[in-house]
Amino acid sequence: MEQQKLGQIEWDHLRVEKNAERKTATIVLDRPEKMNTLSFTARAHLSQIFDLLNNDDEVRVIILKGEGTQAFTSGGTITEFMERSPEELSMLHKNVAAPERSPKPVIAQLQGYTFGVGLEIAMACDFRIASETTQLALPELRLGMIPGSGGTQRVARIAGLGRAKDMIMRARRIPAAEAYQWGLVTMVTPQDELENEVQKLVDELLLFSPLALRTLKQVLNASQEGPLSTGLEIEGYAYGMLRSTNDFREGVDAFANKRKPNFTGQ
Repeated sequence: MEQQKLGQIEWDHLRVEKNAERKTATIVLDRPEKMNTLSFTARAHLSQIFDLLNNDDEVRVIILKGEGTQAFTSGGTITEFMERSPEELSMLHKNVAAPERSPKPVIAQLQGYTFGVGLEIAMACDFRIASETTQLALPELRLGMIPGSGGTQRVARIAGLGRAKDMIMRARRIPAAEAYQWGLVTMVTPQDELENEVQKLVDELLLFSPLALRTLKQVLNASQEGPLSTGLEIEGYAYGMLRSTNDFREGVDAFANKRKPNFTGQ
């Protein structure tokens, strides 16, 4: 049913490629002639695609990438902002947060320009694998505006307040190597190895229980908003819940018998 929906809808410069054998779905930002810029419609469609993939049992890992080699995405379609109401603009962060809301691991495959909403989407993903060509920026200040889809908050939480100010208040472009030092990307690789490195990460993630991964993502994300005591409570409840799962029993049995586990997500 989900596959049928994905195939029936004409997305705005987005396409979805499913690989049943690899248990992956790749969302491609497909507007290379415009550096994969995203319209307001595309942002809404991105959220809808994630909703469908989240409920697709054939998909265990989601990859987000840009078409071509010049950009993940250089940002949004600037002129559209003057056509939208202030109220609508204030809600843009909800669509951009779709990767973070997804219960499945989401990998951002980055290259070239990763600006504006492109960086904000990447920051909402769980992993960011970047080629050496990658440049990160939140250049909204040059337009008399600030980032409005999570950029100020996620960069500050990941890289620290001082670095966020250095980057955003100067509209500075951060090259891949510096972004790695800041913790903004998970790893940096040569451009010709980018696809291979992403697939290696997929291989790693597929070895684990999808239920345990889903629970772990929820624990990590939820605990960031509160004190340590709250995080420990959330972790403890999740830990106890997983004790009763088939995957945990399978993992223990596989360890005891020195064999590879066969996790089913139950």
